[in-house]
Amino acid sequence: MGASPWVVSDDLWERVKPLLPCKKRRFRHPGRKPLPDRQVLCGILFVLHTGIQWEYLPEELGFGSGMTCWRRLRDWNEAGVWQQLHEVLLAELNAAARLDWSRAVVDFSHVRAVKGGGQTGPSPVDRGRTGSKHHLITDGHGTPLAVILTGGNRNDVTQLMPLIDAIPPIKGRGGHPRRKPDSLFADRGYDHDIYREQVRQRRIVPAIVRRGTLHGTGLGTYRWVVERSFAWLHGFKRLHTRWEPRADIHEAFLKLACCLITHRQINSLRRPMPARKTNPATSRR
Repeated sequence: MGASPWVVSDDLWERVKPLLPCKKRRFRHPGRKPLPDRQVLCGILFVLHTGIQWEYLPEELGFGSGMTCWRRLRDWNEAGVWQQLHEVLLAELNAAARLDWSRAVVDFSHVRAVKGGGQTGPSPVDRGRTGSKHHLITDGHGTPLAVILTGGNRNDVTQLMPLIDAIPPIKGRGGHPRRKPDSLFADRGYDHDIYREQVRQRRIVPAIVRRGTLHGTGLGTYRWVVERSFAWLHGFKRLHTRWEPRADIHEAFLKLACCLITHRQINSLRRPMPARKTNPATSRR
């Protein structure tokens, strides 16, 4: 069995460590020495994977208290650590030619916000209960490019252009960093001619299903990757239901989860291809 998913690997830590802000200790009365960042990051990942409440984080794990992990998550998010980490990981995939720029796919998912807070609203798909929406844009392989958090009552199509504009300039290849796909795939929830024209103005070909058309248009063969990406995101139990009243903390978890998904795809580049099985009946020939 492999290591626990909340244990920070050396490979991931080498990418995270240079991005973390360094706080200088006071010369006089420095106080207690802070817990190492790597252990605290393990505690944050433990909460993200298991969905446990901060105050119940087991001290015997050596990750520090839940409040310590919460403060570091807040500070690192304010410093833009997760956004920078995501851009670094995307650049590595782009350098390996593993980002599919031929198309991008957008979609959203609703989560219930148990404690309310910022970026929440009555959800029309959950009997008016308070909830939030995760808006996601991926490349043709399902790699997260950008994610946005809104209230549960926000119209999906209003986040189409902010999602496109949220794609960071991704390096890794020759020439200028790239941040626009060739085409954009979306379902009927994004059907609006005004937004189609705005997509075209950005030199992106819109492939959006029109309302009233029969199912089976064929776009599902390209759009399924974003559904899989949402399954990966909500596989982190802390994202399946929103428990944070503060929107910035939930957004920090969202961005961190996108980084972990992207890092998994980088690790998949190093795995050897499985040996192809031969048919015994034909191998004798």
